[in-house]
Amino acid sequence: MSEIRIHVRMTTRSVDEPHRASSQLELLFDLTFVVAVASIVAQLAHGIEAGHAVAGVTPFLEVFFAIWWAWMNFTWFASSYDTDDVSFRLLTLVQMAGVLVLAAGVPAAVHDGNLGAVTLGYLIMRVGLVAQWLRAGIEDPPSRGTAFRYAAGISILQVGWVLRLLLAEAGVLPEGSLLPIFLVLVALELTVPVVAERAVSTTWHPHHIAERYGLFTIILLGESVLATSVGVAAAIKGGVSGSLVTISVSGLVLLFALWWLYFLQPAGEGLSRNRQRSYLWGYGHYFIFAALAALGAGLEVAVAQTGRHVGTSHVSSLTVCYAVAIPVSVFLVLLTAAHAPIAPRRVIHPAVTIVGAGLTLLLPIASVVAGSVFVVAAIAAVCVLAVAVTTVQRRASAPSQ
Repeated sequence: MSEIRIHVRMTTRSVDEPHRASSQLELLFDLTFVVAVASIVAQLAHGIEAGHAVAGVTPFLEVFFAIWWAWMNFTWFASSYDTDDVSFRLLTLVQMAGVLVLAAGVPAAVHDGNLGAVTLGYLIMRVGLVAQWLRAGIEDPPSRGTAFRYAAGISILQVGWVLRLLLAEAGVLPEGSLLPIFLVLVALELTVPVVAERAVSTTWHPHHIAERYGLFTIILLGESVLATSVGVAAAIKGGVSGSLVTISVSGLVLLFALWWLYFLQPAGEGLSRNRQRSYLWGYGHYFIFAALAALGAGLEVAVAQTGRHVGTSHVSSLTVCYAVAIPVSVFLVLLTAAHAPIAPRRVIHPAVTIVGAGLTLLLPIASVVAGSVFVVAAIAAVCVLAVAVTTVQRRASAPSQ
């Protein structure tokens, strides 16, 4: 039975700590994000199905930023300072509670623009994180400046987020100013780590970070599986058909191919050799993760529409197909771009992902004639082909035994 740690002095962990892996607490922490991501995916799917796909993109990206950034902050902090004692666990619990509050407020944020619950959940998460940074600064003198800069930056920006909400609700801020203010606050949020670590960098573990990102990728792919199953459940009310089976299998094959492509390029070694470029890699994953979440919404609508009679849907097949094609193409392009700054060697040739993304964006045009089932199956085939070409290239370039 493992020893219960009441208090362990919070000091930086080694960057080359052997056998470093995600802790049970980190895995539990991730489960709360399953709920948050599922909520935003469901709202985006409803928007697409109601014919408001374009209007739903901005609130989706805004709320997803809050989810992603909260996960990012905890993940990189824990990689450097995880003590797994009682205090660390309780403050992590506070952040988990904040995620659930945020998730509960997603429907109101998307439909009514009511950001009260989302902002409250974000505030709760940030309070827990600031407390962690303050503890690190107090207990680890060598990194005190870095920790206190993080705590100060996060606190100041959190005041900004709360003021944005209060002024908007009071009618002081015009509606047209909310998005520009959001973008300014996001830019400042992304700047905090750069400023905080300008003198002394945190000692995050490269292979641990790579594993954490891989696990979040699997969570997002799992949300797509869940969204597809929701679509199947809605579709089979009209009876199971060959088209429904085809698009469901195609969706599963598509997700499997994207999983295969992501994990073809290991990131741990590259992060270890290029720690100074970790910002490009880490921040670039926002769009990769958002694309995977949006894909879940697109697949849910595509599957549900397939099981319904023509004319009962509020959205065209072209729109549905692009709801699948655009996230896939974004994922393919950014998969190569995000890994380029840190990759010690190129595993996936850029031509493979660029050509694949181009074909994916062209395929929805065929939906006018062939329908969404054909398009989703063809997109899956393109991704499978990308996996096959990359596998053959790797085998051909591997040294002979």
